[in-house]
Amino acid sequence: MMWKILLGVALACGLSGCATLDRDANADALARPAQMARMLIKTDPFWLTAFVRITDRSQPVTVYFEGDGLAWVSRTEVSRDPTPREAQALALAAQDPAANVVYIARPCQYTDRAKNPACTPAYWTGRRFAPEVISALSQAVDQVVAQTPGQKVSLVGYSGGGAVAVLVAARRQDVISLRTVAGNLDHAEVNRLAGVSAMPASLNPISAAAQVARIPQVHFSGAEDRTVPPSIAARFVQAAGSGCVRAVTVPGATHDRGWTERWKTLLTPPPAC
Repeated sequence: MMWKILLGVALACGLSGCATLDRDANADALARPAQMARMLIKTDPFWLTAFVRITDRSQPVTVYFEGDGLAWVSRTEVSRDPTPREAQALALAAQDPAANVVYIARPCQYTDRAKNPACTPAYWTGRRFAPEVISALSQAVDQVVAQTPGQKVSLVGYSGGGAVAVLVAARRQDVISLRTVAGNLDHAEVNRLAGVSAMPASLNPISAAAQVARIPQVHFSGAEDRTVPPSIAARFVQAAGSGCVRAVTVPGATHDRGWTERWKTLLTPPPAC
């Protein structure tokens, strides 16, 4: 039964071959063609890594949140470094043609551990959506939007980053749209379906569904996703109970495949409120 402890949805991020991939170099290679520059953002209690392109300060900012990354290296072994192997959210951000696009990695991803004494495995396992994590990521958004005074923000989250996007939106008054891709919008239900331990130390985005219900939003699910099935987005839409919120199931997409090549097409305006 040991494999059940705190495993969660993070297994979908990949369990093998990690040592052969330079994850930092991979991120740089994704960001460079999109003219997104790497930067560090100081929050309480984490330093966060971001990739940023701000070209028009009179336009809103679109912020992408990464998924859970390489949280586990096997069913019984927690990763020493949760930096993602493929950076799905960064790949999506790099496809976004908007003037102002920002990618924010999750705590402890990409950032030198010496700068992050707060980083412990709890923050990529059971506390991945803890209040202090959501607070830190919202602080990072504050610093980003300060570069475009008076402008609003759109939030996008992939997988566990979808949970982050909802929970950050619930704290803010400047969010004009919300999109998730394979979003873990109800980690209690996702973990129940997977037969793994609950995460009581983490906030659950479905609990904030009514709070964000007036924000125009769309939640994309892969029809072939066995990690976060489309039923999760449907549960969130039902909990929100608003015409501003819709779920879209994308044929052929899995949890981590079929998104990047379709993203420009999927980036249509969310429903109006």
